[in-house]
Amino acid sequence: MSIRQLFAAVFVLVPVLASAQTRQPHIKRTNPAGLSKPTGYTHVVEVSGPVKTIYVAGQVAADEAGNVIGVNDMKAQAEQVFKNLERALTAAGAKFSDVVKMNMYATDLSQVQAIRDARARYFGGDALPASTLVQVVRLARPEYMLEVEVIAAVREGVRAVPATR
Repeated sequence: MSIRQLFAAVFVLVPVLASAQTRQPHIKRTNPAGLSKPTGYTHVVEVSGPVKTIYVAGQVAADEAGNVIGVNDMKAQAEQVFKNLERALTAAGAKFSDVVKMNMYATDLSQVQAIRDARARYFGGDALPASTLVQVVRLARPEYMLEVEVIAAVREGVRAVPATR
């Protein structure tokens, strides 16, 4: 094999190998036997390989100007919270399918269905994060009914794709 043939082979194989590496799943979601069937989350989420970790602070039902959206309306607040999460994830080059952990804090769990409905519109299919939902007495402002924080993992070197619902 000549040096020219060797260089030609390298130029062909390197992009192919790089492409194959980026297609490997970097997030593995598992619901082990012996644990209850989860509703809207995954019991175990594993992240492997070279990834960028993104921590999104707790998002509340505030618009860009800081106005509370949906005072006393969990459905409207949940929708705004997930819109805010979408904006934050997109700004960091991530999407909802990259989220590996989600913590939700709500002031009234009797309205949990409104939270689940909003979450389902943004998280699709089997790409559900490990998740915790806690009822709290109060959030930072008395008008807030829900706060959600997430951690996402994005494979390094992958072009960012806008978040989808």
